[in-house]
Amino acid sequence: MLAVWLAACATPPGAVPPAAPQATPPEGASGLTAKPGWTFRQHAVAAANPLATEAGAQILRAGGSAVDAAIAVQMVLTLVEPQSSGIGGGAFLLHFDGQRVQAFDGRETAPAAATPQLFLRPDGKPLPFAEAVASGLSVGVPGAVAMLALAHRQHGKLPWSRLFEPAIALAERGFAVSPRLHTLLSQETALKADPVAAAYFFRPDGTPHPVGHVLRNPELAEVLRNIAAIGPLALHEGPVARAIVAKVQQHPLRPGTLSLDDLKRYQPREREALCFDHRAAARALRICGFPPPSSGAVAVGQILGLMARTPQGAQPLAGVPDADWLHTYMEASRLAFADRAQYLADPDFVAAPGGAWQSLLAPRYLDERARSITPARAPQAIPGQPGGAPSAWARMPEQPEYGTSHISITDRWGNALAMTTTIEAGFGSRMMVSTNPSRPGGFLLNNELTDFSLTPADAQGRPVANRVEPGKRPRSSMSPTLVFDQGSGELLMSAGSPGGALIIHFTAKTLLATLQGGLSPQAAIDLPNFGTLGGPVLLEDKRFPAATVAHLRQRGHTVEETAMTSGLQALVRGQQGGQRVWLGGADPRREGIVAGD
Repeated sequence: MLAVWLAACATPPGAVPPAAPQATPPEGASGLTAKPGWTFRQHAVAAANPLATEAGAQILRAGGSAVDAAIAVQMVLTLVEPQSSGIGGGAFLLHFDGQRVQAFDGRETAPAAATPQLFLRPDGKPLPFAEAVASGLSVGVPGAVAMLALAHRQHGKLPWSRLFEPAIALAERGFAVSPRLHTLLSQETALKADPVAAAYFFRPDGTPHPVGHVLRNPELAEVLRNIAAIGPLALHEGPVARAIVAKVQQHPLRPGTLSLDDLKRYQPREREALCFDHRAAARALRICGFPPPSSGAVAVGQILGLMARTPQGAQPLAGVPDADWLHTYMEASRLAFADRAQYLADPDFVAAPGGAWQSLLAPRYLDERARSITPARAPQAIPGQPGGAPSAWARMPEQPEYGTSHISITDRWGNALAMTTTIEAGFGSRMMVSTNPSRPGGFLLNNELTDFSLTPADAQGRPVANRVEPGKRPRSSMSPTLVFDQGSGELLMSAGSPGGALIIHFTAKTLLATLQGGLSPQAAIDLPNFGTLGGPVLLEDKRFPAATVAHLRQRGHTVEETAMTSGLQALVRGQQGGQRVWLGGADPRREGIVAGD
C-alpha cells in the first residue's frame, strides 16, 4: 500500500509540486521516493543526502567514532544540502558513549549589541517575518563547528583534519545538483538578491542550475581546508570572520550588528540531557532529548506523557490513526505548545518553572493536565503552573519556524548520537559568505535570531521569555532523541527530524509508532504526518480518509490538509538471525539514506 501511495504521489525530478491551498509547510516539498529500510550489524549512518551519508560511513569504516562520522557528514551537508544546515549555522548533539548521555549545545547566540527591540519597526510593530529573515538582523553567531570540535576532543578517534577530506574533495570536483535542491531553488526569490549566492546557485538568466549540473565550490573547499588545519579558530577569527561580519553589517537594507568580538567570544555549552521515563508496549523505557534552549524534549515528553494518561494512548500507532486518536493527540499537543510558548527559553537567561525543567514532565503535573482533555476540542489551551505559582512571562505569539537536517549514527564501539543541525529557514538569511570574489561559492549564514520572539513583550508590558537579549540562544524545536531500555540501559533508538516546530510532532509520531506500535523505523517514518502548533489541526495532504477529517471538524477542530515535509532519520535496535542488528529508516519525503556495515 505504501508503494502504491508513493508512486501515485511522487513528483517527477525537477518538477515543483503544487502549493498547499490552505497552509504553508515549514519545509518545501520536493516529491517522494520510496525507501526500502536497511539492516546493519556493526554501525550505521542515517543522514539527509546520500553523499553525506556515504562520507560518514567511510569514516566509520576507517576506524572513526560516531562523532568523527558526524563531523564528516556535516561538512558534506554544508555543500550538498546548503538550504538546511552548514558551518554558518548551529546544532544540538546528543551523544551516548556506552555509559552516559551528553548534550552538546552549538546553538547560535545573539550579538552583544542586540536588544529586545531588534525586530521592531519605528512604529513599535514587528517587521514582517520574511523581511526579518532575509537581513543582517537575523544572523546569530554560528556555533556548529565549535560544538563539533568540543565533542571531538572528548570522543574523536581519527584526527580532526581527516574528517574534512570527503567534503573538501567533493567541493573541488563538484557534485550533481539533486532534484530537491533544484526544486527549492526554483521556489526561491530572496536568494537572488545576494550577488555571491546568485552567481553560485543560478544561471545568468536567473534560473537555477538543472538537476544533474555539476556544481563546484572552491571557496568552501578553501574554508574547510583552513578549519581542518587550525580548527574553529579559522571560522571565528581571521579572514573568514571578517567576511562574515562585513556581510552582516553591510546588508543593503537591514544591516546587523554582529561583530568580530561576538565571533571570537562564542563558546559551545555542554548541558545535562533531559531524560524521562516512559512505558510503551509493557516495556519500561528511558527517553533522552535535548534540554532548553530546545523545547523539543519537553514538548515530546509532555505529548507522550499526556497520551499515556488517556484511553487512546493505549492504542498502538501501527497505521493511519483514526479521528478519536488524533483528537486526543491534538488536545495533548495544544497543552504542550501552550506551556512551550509560556516557559521555554535559554536557561542561561530564563529560570525553569519550579526550579527545574523536569517540573513540566512531573507525573502529578501531567495527571492534572491530562484531566482537561475531553471528547470535544477545548476552546482554549492555556499554560499550566508546574511550579505552583503564576508565571510572570507573557506567552510568545505564534510565528513561523523553518529549516534543519538530522543525523543519527552508531559506531562499532557502542557510541551513538542524534544530531539536529540548522541554518533555520531554507537558505538561511539568504547571505552567502566568500573571502575571495574570484572563487565561486562559499557558505550560507543562518537566520536563527528569528527563532526569538519578534515581539518582546505583550500589551501589558510583560516580557516574553524567548525575547532577544545579548548573548542569548533562541528557543529551538530541534528534538534529537535517544531511547534506552530502563532496566538494562541498552540503547534502543536514535531519531530526529527537521521541520520547524513540527519537528516535535514528526519525532513524537516516530517514537509512538516504533515503541508503542512495534513498527520498523522505516514503516514508522512512512506513516502520514500530523500535528498542531496550538491552532488548526494539520494533516498530511491526501493521506487521511475524508471521514476522519469530517469527524475532527465535528469535534470543533479546524483542519488543514497540507504538505508536511519531514526529514526523519532513525536507527532502531532489532533482531535478525538471532543477532542484534541496527534497523535504519529514512524519510521518503527527502533524499536521505542509511549506510553502514
